Amino acid sequence: MNKVKLISIDLDGTLLDDSRVIPRKNIAALNKVSEQGISIVISTGSPFELIPFEQLEGLQIDYVITANGSATYRVKDAICIYEDCVETEQIIPVVQFLMEQDIHMDIFMEGKGFCPNKCRDIIKKLDIPKARQEYLLNKRVWIEDPVSYICEKSLKVQKITINFYPDVDGTFVDKKEVEDYLSTQSGLDIIDGRYQNIEVTKIGTDKGKALKDLCEQLDISIDRTMVMGDSLNDLDSIKMAGIGIAMENALPVVKENANYITLSNEECGVADAIRYYDKEIF
Repeated sequence: MNKVKLISIDLDGTLLDDSRVIPRKNIAALNKVSEQGISIVISTGSPFELIPFEQLEGLQIDYVITANGSATYRVKDAICIYEDCVETEQIIPVVQFLMEQDIHMDIFMEGKGFCPNKCRDIIKKLDIPKARQEYLLNKRVWIEDPVSYICEKSLKVQKITINFYPDVDGTFVDKKEVEDYLSTQSGLDIIDGRYQNIEVTKIGTDKGKALKDLCEQLDISIDRTMVMGDSLNDLDSIKMAGIGIAMENALPVVKENANYITLSNEECGVADAIRYYDKEIF
């Protein structure tokens, strides 16, 4: 097998531990990789401006794939070099419907995360880790009326994440209604994310497609890539890569399609995978 030239790594559940911190072992392993001239790419469901760059400081990361593959940015100047978004006229009725439901909604546009003001109290009801709650509350642009905001600025949407809170009977409030509605909408991809949420992007958009585009721009063969992840939004890129790595905490279908199952994100699985494939990297 040819030597790896690019490593793509998911953030939540992969590079970050459950407190949303990068363990030191992972940092040390990635610095060793960079010394070999291998490109390190972050590939995340988050928008560009919500990537924890303060934690990535010191690592040589030139590109980030964001919002499930909806947009790729060059880090040094924050320039978007690839975008695959839902058009304004298509997303408006979807946002209108979601505003009528008792759910939390994130809308990613132009590399930022926007959230309707009415969702603030719902965040406190979500069955998610405390660190995740703080992230949702403190790292968003809060707006009163997303429909008017999108229309007035003719914005395209990179991704919508819909979070549900549990009812007393254990079901999730308005989840079935939202799923039924979204199933009628053509031109959208709907996947289940972590924490009982739903992620909405343009049909055909995924991290694998964005990774392929980036590799073409960098003149790197896709079979000389390594991809690490844990969720459904990582599946396409893991299947496409020369070496696909699933975290121990990954969903079963992700593990089934990986070349190697590494340790969990709490046990520095990124560093373990780099150690395991030492001969293919160094």
